[in-house]
Amino acid sequence: MKRHLTIGALVVVCLLLVGGASAAVVEVGNLVLRADGGFEPLTLPRKAFAPIDFQGHADIAAKDGSVPAVLQEVVLDFDRDGRLNTRGLPTCPVGRVENATPQEARMACRGAIVGTGHVAASIALPGQALLHADSPLTVFNGVPQHGDPTVILHARTTTPGVQTFSIVVPIERRLGPYGYRATIDIPPIAAGFGALTHIDAKIGRRYSFDGRKRSYTSARCSNGILQTRGRFTFADGTIIDGSVMKPCSVR
Repeated sequence: MKRHLTIGALVVVCLLLVGGASAAVVEVGNLVLRADGGFEPLTLPRKAFAPIDFQGHADIAAKDGSVPAVLQEVVLDFDRDGRLNTRGLPTCPVGRVENATPQEARMACRGAIVGTGHVAASIALPGQALLHADSPLTVFNGVPQHGDPTVILHARTTTPGVQTFSIVVPIERRLGPYGYRATIDIPPIAAGFGALTHIDAKIGRRYSFDGRKRSYTSARCSNGILQTRGRFTFADGTIIDGSVMKPCSVR
C-alpha cells in the first residue's frame, strides 16, 4: 500500500515565515526527510532573464537509526521563470565517465561541468555493522535526448566495494507554471543493501560562445517568487511531494 503525503502548503508556509533560513522537515512513520534550496542573486529583472545559481540539499534518515527507506525516484519541476541555456556548452557522453573516478570524470569532461556537490549513503550488509559511503557529486551537461537537454549525475563510492554511478537525467520542457521537469531514477546502492541519506548540489555555469557571455541557468522575477516542486518516491511505497516557494525582488 502506498503512503502519499502532500507537503506543499506546510513547506511554503514554513519557508516564507523563516525567510528560507531553515529546511522543511517531513516525517512519515520511521522516515524523516529534510530538504531546502535557494538561488542567488535574489534581485532579478521582471521581464529579462539574468544569470543565476541554484543550490539545494536533502537529508534522509530513519528515526530508529537504521538504514532509511530506499529512495527510488525524484521528480523535480522548475519554475517557468527559470531558463536553461546549453547553446555552445560542451556535452559529456555518459560513456566517457561511467567507469571514472570523480577526479578522472572532471578532467575528462571539465568543459561540461554545470554543478558540483556531495552524496552519501548508509549500507546495512547482513551480519555487519552499518556502513557509511560518500562521494563528490559532479553534474555534467549531457547529450540531448529527443531535443531536450540532459544532465549526468556522477559519483563513485568505495564502500563496501567500488561502485560508479553515471545517471542520465532527462530535462523535459513543459507548459504551465513549471517550465522544466527533471526525472532522476536512482539505481540500487550496494546491491540493494544501501540507501541514499544525503545529497547537495550547486548548479550554475558562466561561459562564452559566439562572442557572447552566457549562463547555463538564468531567471526573472515576474511575480515575486520562484518555485520548485519535488516528488520523492521510496521503495516502501511512501511518496512525499510538495512545492517550495522562494521570494525574489525586482531589479
